[in-house]
Amino acid sequence: MITYTWQNDWSQDQITALYQSVGWQAYLQDVAKTQRALRASTVLAAVADDGRLVGLIRGVSDGETILYIQDLLVRPEFQGQHIGSTLIRQFLANYQDVGQIMLLSEAEPKTVAFYRSLGFSPVDPQSYGTALVKDSRY
Repeated sequence: MITYTWQNDWSQDQITALYQSVGWQAYLQDVAKTQRALRASTVLAAVADDGRLVGLIRGVSDGETILYIQDLLVRPEFQGQHIGSTLIRQFLANYQDVGQIMLLSEAEPKTVAFYRSLGFSPVDPQSYGTALVKDSRY
């Protein structure tokens, strides 16, 4: 059974195991930094019966106008069990009065289809302008 908890103080070992399981290497270059980032974010986590961290969603928000979803990840052996969609739905329920929800995602068709099924849509330059990013992680 999976339980969901609002918790952002995960150990470096738990963080490493989760991010490593999905191959997100940039977050593992400095696990202490990733741990600090999680602690400074709002985090909803999925936890297995054995206490293992199997997924999480994290975001930052002003609580009124904008929510930025930074990460959504689920261990591969737990994917396909609606954990990711449950994390998003519960997370968004906490921000139902926020006007704009943003996220950046890889352009993989399966990933885009997943987010579209949850009500997200690609940025339309005619409506929203251009999405820009300055990434200094690499």
